[in-house]
Amino acid sequence: MHIRDIAFGITDWSAVTPTEHLGETGLARWRTCQFGEVRVRMVEYSPGYLADHWCRKGHVLLCLEGELHTELEDGRVFVLRPGMSYQVADDAEAHRSFTEQGARLFVVD
Repeated sequence: MHIRDIAFGITDWSAVTPTEHLGETGLARWRTCQFGEVRVRMVEYSPGYLADHWCRKGHVLLCLEGELHTELEDGRVFVLRPGMSYQVADDAEAHRSFTEQGARLFVVD
């Protein structure tokens, strides 16, 4: 990721209208801002959320609340708790997320 041509700014995430994305089970609410080529999101997963696809997009993801389980296509599973993050490159390792109790995340991609 190369961040360029973005002036200093402040985002009030509570003022960003959420969009809803159904999972295989549960619901994801995204509050999304686009800054040039950089997408930044505040994401909330409902309890019982399971992604409906394998994602191949690169991300830097920080868990703010709850607990997030991320499964890689090869079967490995990682658990993020508040204050933990992961990073993965575009087309590097397919992954999908699920949460039993719900989670709130900050994602840059």
